[in-house]
Amino acid sequence: MPTPVVIVTGFLGSGKTTLLNHLLHNDDAVRIGVIVNDFGSVNIDAMLVAGQVDAMVSLDNGCLCCAVDASGMDAMLTKLTQPDSDIDVIVIEASGLAEPRDLLRLVLASEEADISPGGLVEVVDAAEFEATRAEYPQLDQHLAVADLVVLNKIDRVDAAVRDRLVDTVRGLSDGAPVVPTAHGRIDPQLLFDPPEQPRPDDGQLSFDELLREDGHDDGCSEHLHAAFESVEFRTEEPLDPRQLMALLSNRPGGVYRMKGCVHFGVPGHGQKFWLHVVGGFIQVSRDDWQRDEQPHTQLVVIGASVDASEVLARLRACEAGGSCALDEQSMLGVLRYLDA
Repeated sequence: MPTPVVIVTGFLGSGKTTLLNHLLHNDDAVRIGVIVNDFGSVNIDAMLVAGQVDAMVSLDNGCLCCAVDASGMDAMLTKLTQPDSDIDVIVIEASGLAEPRDLLRLVLASEEADISPGGLVEVVDAAEFEATRAEYPQLDQHLAVADLVVLNKIDRVDAAVRDRLVDTVRGLSDGAPVVPTAHGRIDPQLLFDPPEQPRPDDGQLSFDELLREDGHDDGCSEHLHAAFESVEFRTEEPLDPRQLMALLSNRPGGVYRMKGCVHFGVPGHGQKFWLHVVGGFIQVSRDDWQRDEQPHTQLVVIGASVDASEVLARLRACEAGGSCALDEQSMLGVLRYLDA
């Protein structure tokens, strides 16, 4: 499976490094490859443990860390996706003044075949939002291209201000999911999946234990995370491809990721179609049904503040119900995203 690449952006002081440190404390033994493209402000716990900056460190519950500029991005992605790296996700922590759209283009244009876009996350300081917006008018443009917005430091504003900011940010980000949080504590499973198989215990200290011993535990276990929500949908009715693509272009509020297999049942397209959606990125691949497998659709929808009843109702509305309109032309919207 391709390694997802998550881009974390945000202006200086928004809490990008704090969020990254929180992700590195994940409890699911996820190995995270970290690319930091701001040499002047490198200060992440993994590098403190490693004892140096421009180096790689592999720990039981740890990461691989590299500090590079944007020009070395493609080479670093290739390096981090080598089989012996054994990592599950790559996180790029952008410079505070980086242009998110440019970083996204770098990832999309990468010649490394073993990566897939994992979403563009914009971190916003709730307490300094208006001041940041005044100093950096381009913040509005950054929000417009974000797949997910982390409204950080909500512990520094009251409830009324928080609610107003959520509405404002959601409007500026064209309806992208907005996750209010403090200290960057979002649930890692909103961004990436834990390994399907637990890693063997080799007797080494875990990365989390190393951080605690070194005095870098941020105490996140004592606080609630801004959690993700997931909705599961299954049906043996074929889906109408036009209806499904219409849903993906106008998703229910809060939806960030969608994954699973789809059965369309369109003549000539009866195979299993794997669907992978992160933010604005859609990828489709084809597979064969197993000999004893009944064609079906099984999807998991992941997001924040998701209305499960709305998600399920809209997915059920995609069921074809024996429609005779499922012809070759109806598949064009799907096939444009087919992974060759």
